[in-house]
Amino acid sequence: MKQQRDPDHTRHTILEAAAQEIHLHGFQAASLSRILATTGLTKGALYHHFPNKQALGYAVLEEVIAVEGRKTWVSPLEQCADPVDCLQGMIASRFKDMTEQDLLLGCPLNNLALEMSPIDEGFRRRVEFVYDRWTQALAAILARGQGSGSVRRSIDPFKVATFIVASIAGIRSLAKTCQNHAVLEASAEALIDYLETLRRE
Repeated sequence: MKQQRDPDHTRHTILEAAAQEIHLHGFQAASLSRILATTGLTKGALYHHFPNKQALGYAVLEEVIAVEGRKTWVSPLEQCADPVDCLQGMIASRFKDMTEQDLLLGCPLNNLALEMSPIDEGFRRRVEFVYDRWTQALAAILARGQGSGSVRRSIDPFKVATFIVASIAGIRSLAKTCQNHAVLEASAEALIDYLETLRRE
């Protein structure tokens, strides 16, 4: 009853359950019936907030996946004095702590990029926006590092940021395909080694 009286809570509950369902099964195979069974809500409650499955998928991407991605990969860097140190630590920690389930399911954002970008322009544009925001934020942090003297001035922050984002996405894809922690660790270590070259000489 509390969920019915609190529209914001109901919406959040649906989004969280949908995010899990999409991560487990992909968007096309995601089941609204399973989402409703998980939440205990009615179809009326779901359709009150989301007119169709596509709208729900867009909201999951914008309000769950993008927010979690920023919390994981951008917000910690904004507080760092040395972006290279912080990036290396984040990558080492993030990939070291991955479970077998993490390997099996892959990155939620990357999964949607690969599954939906070729067939749904709305998804493609939203995924592109999330990656672009991530890249721009990382480029700004690297530029700040140049200003403070911790990052080499000779690098192009946007090009380097683009490469780092592509590398992280690629590592997650490769790890999902191989289902092998050794591949994950080797890839992460190579990226950490590359980041070392960004330091001011």
